[in-house]
Amino acid sequence: MKVFVLYGGRSAEHEVSLRTAFTVLGSMDRSRYDVYPVYITTDGLWSCNGAMKEPFASKEELVLTAAGGDPAGSIGEVLSRYFSLPGKKAVLPLLHGSYGEDGTVQGLLELLDIPYVGNGVLSAALTLDKAMCKKVLEQEGIAQTRHVTLSPEQWLDGREDVMDWIEGEVGYPCYVKPASLGSSIGISRCPSRSELEAGIVQAFRYDRKLVVETEIVGREIQVAVMGNGAPVASLPGEFLHGVDFFDFQAKYMDQSLRMSVPAELPSHLLEEIRTLALRAYIALDCAGLARVDFFVDGQGGIFLNEINALPGFTGTSMYPVMWERTSGIPYGELLDRLLDYGIARHEEKRRLQFAR
Repeated sequence: MKVFVLYGGRSAEHEVSLRTAFTVLGSMDRSRYDVYPVYITTDGLWSCNGAMKEPFASKEELVLTAAGGDPAGSIGEVLSRYFSLPGKKAVLPLLHGSYGEDGTVQGLLELLDIPYVGNGVLSAALTLDKAMCKKVLEQEGIAQTRHVTLSPEQWLDGREDVMDWIEGEVGYPCYVKPASLGSSIGISRCPSRSELEAGIVQAFRYDRKLVVETEIVGREIQVAVMGNGAPVASLPGEFLHGVDFFDFQAKYMDQSLRMSVPAELPSHLLEEIRTLALRAYIALDCAGLARVDFFVDGQGGIFLNEINALPGFTGTSMYPVMWERTSGIPYGELLDRLLDYGIARHEEKRRLQFAR
């Protein structure tokens, strides 16, 4: 089978995508797949230089080899030259954030009638947009932190009024987040009014819609979910760190970061978190995979933080580690399963299409 691995992309998470792709491409079963690395520049240009001959030695080589030494191309050239090759094929989109995790690439692949790993158009769009995701989860009755959604029009109409409103609805400390971005990019922890104002200005550099939510004093717990119609949840895990705000630097640069899987919580809480993760996954119509993140406060209260439809797959990412420690599934086999889920969903949709 030919597998086209998309990475890079136009979002602020370009670098995170390269980290994920470097690990994934080095772990794919070359006896089972012909792997075609497809690099997408920050300007949205696509490049592919044929099937991968050897594993890449560095992230920089990811870019140069896929581009044939010239990171310039077009979507049309890549699609017509490679995606139209005969035989079985599938796509593995490793594009974090906008223009990759938000349903846009998924829509393109649906039009091309090519199976792909991960969530479909609707669930990808919903899960990346934190504001819309929270509305769906609220309808499902899943507890979340106190939060508000802020538009640039509201902000321009009156900063002081907006901050008064946020103080009344959310309070301090709070977190300001771009609605459609991950990896903690553009997020600020705001313990005061002046820092709230600065955090909002910063976040509007990345998105035109923001979510501001109250801080939960407690622990951050994650659950890996995979599957289509009958998803399964891993044992919950936890990153052990000593920082107040688990930001990009702490997630990707801290060499002392450790994982605890399963998280050290009472068994009834672990099971409740797994159940809530599956409820959220199904409510958002997810397929393939997602990571669901929770807060657990000092009284045992569980609050869903967010759901990540394309969790990181780097060497320090929680998603693959949770499956290895839950079910003994090694990294390469996990990739195989996710590809199988994508192919199975595509075949089911084709059966339904031709049954009409």
